[in-house]
Amino acid sequence: MRIAKKSTCGSVSLMFWIVAQLSVLAIAQSTASSDSTSEWKAVESALGRTGKPQPGGVYKFGMPRADLHVVVDGVAIKAPLALGSWLAFKKMDDSTMVMGDLVLTEDEVEPVMMKLQQDGIEQTALHNHVLHESPRVMYMHIAGHGDAVKLAKSLHDALALTGTPMPSASPAAAVQDLGIDADAIGQTLGFKGSVNAGVLQFSIPRAETITDQGMEIPPSMGTATAINFQSTGSGRAAITGDFVLIAAEVNPVILTLRQAGIQVTAIHSHMLTEQPRLFFMHFWANDDAAKLAKALRSALDKTNSVRPAAK
Repeated sequence: MRIAKKSTCGSVSLMFWIVAQLSVLAIAQSTASSDSTSEWKAVESALGRTGKPQPGGVYKFGMPRADLHVVVDGVAIKAPLALGSWLAFKKMDDSTMVMGDLVLTEDEVEPVMMKLQQDGIEQTALHNHVLHESPRVMYMHIAGHGDAVKLAKSLHDALALTGTPMPSASPAAAVQDLGIDADAIGQTLGFKGSVNAGVLQFSIPRAETITDQGMEIPPSMGTATAINFQSTGSGRAAITGDFVLIAAEVNPVILTLRQAGIQVTAIHSHMLTEQPRLFFMHFWANDDAAKLAKALRSALDKTNSVRPAAK
């Protein structure tokens, strides 16, 4: 009886084919990554600033108004607490979308708006975030679609009409005591915060998908609830930020915040055609940090925010 010999020719050929396909895929991915990096480098060059990649394919630029010295109810606020301009870019097919929030003095509003209008970049909101601040500060939300580099150049020219500082090459400041218990506050809120220039920051996404003109808007493009703490000494903190809410959540959150002594300082839109319709509720308080964290957690529980991970 003859025993058939197992041929390895077919399997060897298959192996070489698989390796070849993987090589082609790796080259394609590398080329795509290189193209993507090249595009954002061009945007950075046009804007004159360095950005950072964010989840959801977003490339974001932070532009703190460190030039402004703003006082709210006797508290000199740090730029990351409530004076952070930002721009976020995201590819959409053969075009790019940019959204952002520009922190402006009253005298900067008109020239910036005129320049952006001339270049086809829309204003989607103009409003306050806090009350009784000195000097007065306004917040202009913007949206644009088109060539990424052209959008960046237009935004560069608009920012040049403001006192927004250029990025500094100075060495990073030494780590300092935050003045409040960041871990305890994070445990109360159910999320881990990050420290930015002496301000403890939390970003809490909504559970549902947010879209604008049929395109998904990731949390990093401004659809996440923002909560910021700045120590004011003796375990106290100034807090501000904004809750991202649907209509049915607005008044339950107002009631929860007011019962805890947290002021509601503004309720308004940031976009024009988003789904579901969103309202942004800004707030302010200066009180015991642990007490404020508990109140903010109670307010978060009234919303359809992402639930904290189970311990």
